[in-house]
Amino acid sequence: MSKKWSSLSALVCAGLALSTMPALAETCITQSQMQSGERDALANTALALALKVQSNDQAGVRNATIPEFVANFSGIGKAVSGVAPNLVGDTAEVEQVYVLDATGNKLNADGSAPDAEFVCTLNKGNNEADFSIGALPPGRYGFAMVEFTGTAPWHVSMLLRQDGAGAPWKLAGLFPKEASAAGHDGLWYWSQGRAAAKKQPWVAYIDYQEAKELLQPAGFVSSTHLESLRSETSDALPAQVADGISADTPLIVKATDGQQYRFTSVGPDDSLHKDKLDVAVHLLMDSASADPLAIRARNLAAMSAWLAQHPELRENFHGMWVFADAPGRAPVATEAPMSEIR
Repeated sequence: MSKKWSSLSALVCAGLALSTMPALAETCITQSQMQSGERDALANTALALALKVQSNDQAGVRNATIPEFVANFSGIGKAVSGVAPNLVGDTAEVEQVYVLDATGNKLNADGSAPDAEFVCTLNKGNNEADFSIGALPPGRYGFAMVEFTGTAPWHVSMLLRQDGAGAPWKLAGLFPKEASAAGHDGLWYWSQGRAAAKKQPWVAYIDYQEAKELLQPAGFVSSTHLESLRSETSDALPAQVADGISADTPLIVKATDGQQYRFTSVGPDDSLHKDKLDVAVHLLMDSASADPLAIRARNLAAMSAWLAQHPELRENFHGMWVFADAPGRAPVATEAPMSEIR
């Protein structure tokens, strides 16, 4: 197993974004272009695997996984056990399948796997779906999206691989995610972001992020519609983060008492499953104090300073999370509903 392919396994299991690189010899076949037998084989495998995930059948999923990941199954196993309780009693249906053919690719001169990019034209029109997968060994792959409907909708997407003509499809990556947040889907948040963009850019900034989170099936997948969302989000960025926000370029907010707070990220959070999203921010702090009470007080003060500058967030969101990040220490999280933030 190549070093890069081992790295890919960790990224695939976590569902993280993979790099976009120039295409080599990849082709994409959409489900409308497939022969019925090929489409049914891929869809039936995806559905059977999804049902194994639903029932937390670790052994069954492992037996249907490619050898490279069977040897290190912990990532996929944790994903299965983590999502299974959310799927109990739900109905599963295959939403979309693709064949991603990289059999024409060659390993790099050093033996590592090349990056691959697949462009899938949809319905012979101008819309497309794109898959950019780093360090992908040559082979024939499939991507399937399975929708679970019930109490709350979920999507379980998966990357599959077929080792030889007529061979069974095997799991090569699992990407479960919620399809709604605070009772709304990604299109709703897209619409909310668009409505807020001109007068409430910070509300739009957070809603657009939630729309992308819900609409993108996996980090290495893009599409014409997702690109439109990305462009619209970029056009509506608040001026303070137009050039980016990170640990290297924090957003500095000054409180009325003169204290300055350095924020490194701002986004949505639905971990409490309230009727509205929370606002989640990361806050840079030095390592001067390890006192939990002092850190909590500072986090609450940071919330107050943030909302003093952006009061429109109070009526649009349930509350705030502050994650205090200090060198050599795990983040310290504080949550409070808007009504308790002064």
